[in-house]
Amino acid sequence: MKKLKEEFFKLLPPTIYFFVALHIVAFVRVLMLKGTGISPLSTISIAVAALILGKAVLIADMLPTINRFPNKPLIYNVAWKTSIYLLVATLIHYLERLVDFWRQTGSFVAGNQKLLAEIIWPHFWAIQIILFVLIVMYCMMHELVRVIGKEKALRIFFGPMPAPEV
Repeated sequence: MKKLKEEFFKLLPPTIYFFVALHIVAFVRVLMLKGTGISPLSTISIAVAALILGKAVLIADMLPTINRFPNKPLIYNVAWKTSIYLLVATLIHYLERLVDFWRQTGSFVAGNQKLLAEIIWPHFWAIQIILFVLIVMYCMMHELVRVIGKEKALRIFFGPMPAPEV
């Protein structure tokens, strides 16, 4: 039970972050899809995606190659983790679209061909740019908290502020 509680509290921050971030992305998609007849994602599907991304982050953080640059400036780990997480997010984003077309055509190959023929690439890349910015922000905050410590980060953001050192 203790291990389960520990895992839950590790899963909570990235899941909450991605839940909010994916709602921002969904809101942008609603604005972009206005008048196209394509329905946006529901809050439940966003919550599931946030849980998947949150768990993916935890699993990736356990990989020995994720912290490839422990003795280098933080930008190295931020760039490395951002590229890994963005690759996963791009795959999920594409598969999310593919599932709809797969259902319509009844075949994976036909669904993929129809998706490639009908996808609005500027919309796809606009969402990818937003995801990139959100993932970079997550990775920067995650690395900063890792270096300065959770308690100090909480104190810096929410107080009380430590007394100034002389």
